Formats: sequence, structure tokens, C-alpha cells
Amino acid sequence: MPQTSATLLDRLRDRRDDAAWSRLVDLYTPLIRGWLLRHLPQSADVDDLAQQVFAVVEKYPAFAHNGRSGAFRAWLRGISANRIRMFWRTLPEGGGYDHEPWLQQLEDPHSDLSKQWDREHDQHVARHMLSLIQSQFEPNTWRAFWLLVLDEREPEAVAAEVGSTVNAVFIAKSRVLRRLREEMAGFVL
Repeated sequence: MPQTSATLLDRLRDRRDDAAWSRLVDLYTPLIRGWLLRHLPQSADVDDLAQQVFAVVEKYPAFAHNGRSGAFRAWLRGISANRIRMFWRTLPEGGGYDHEPWLQQLEDPHSDLSKQWDREHDQHVARHMLSLIQSQFEPNTWRAFWLLVLDEREPEAVAAEVGSTVNAVFIAKSRVLRRLREEMAGFVL
């Protein structure tokens, strides 16, 4: 069974654990790049800035989880906002735009922009984790889960489509969600 996310977060405290760092970078690079692509004037700067974010994240052993929901994603959001702020300061006249209000919103955990970051983070992590666990289930179990939960189909219609009972559809849902919660532990707790 793959390493769970909570264990991954613990493993990151060992800077020599290349597999843990690789997994973290693989997970978060698309999310960070997506945000940067939407908010930077030139896409050529995105890769450099993403590397700067991960250079700070590499200091993970300094991160202390406070036990609150979303502590890691809030920490990552703050690092990203600071790296973006530092980047914009290097541009002549800030690139011709006052970015500070946007950055303040991103840093405020109660702002709509911050909540958007949280939603996108959780969706990104969930999609990634689903792709990691899919191979652990029979195709029919996975299809029943997908149709019921993600496509929001009626249980009876799902049962008819996958050739099983409604009870079996709910069992499939329960098994996949249980495994997903295990895999996501530590990222969106």
C-alpha cells in the first residue's frame, strides 16, 4: 500500500528522504504553477517562481502543524504569496499594477480569494489522490464510486449500469472514500 499523506508529511522532516520530497513536489507543482500562471505577467517566470516556492517549502522541518484544518495548505498559500510579492518587487514599478490588495486577500484566510485557494487545493489533492488509489480497486467498484459520487448519479441508475445491487454501489462508495481519507490524511485535515 502506498505511503499515506500523514506519513509523507512526517517523512518530509528528513531532508534526505528523496522519495518523500519527490512525491510532495509531484503533488503540488501543478497547483502552484496553475496559480502562478493566472497571476504573473509572463509565463516564463512561472517555473522559476515555483522553484522558489519549493525552496522555501524545503524548510518544512520548521513547519509545525497546529492541528487545525488546512494548516499545511495555509502555510503553502502564505509561502506562495510571499514569493509572488518578492517577484513583483523586482519588476520596474511593480509591473505597472498595485498587487498588494490581491496579495493581502490571498493571505487573509477569510477572504474569497483565500477560500478559492483552499477549494482548489483540496480539489487538486483529491484528484491526485484518487489517481493514486484507483488501481487498488476492481474496475466495477471504481466505476460505481465514480458514477455515484463524482457524476452524482442516482444509486439505482448506477447499480443498473454496473450490473450490481444498490447495496453493492454504496459499499463501493464506502470502500473508496475510506481509502481516499487514509491517503489524504495530513493534507486537508
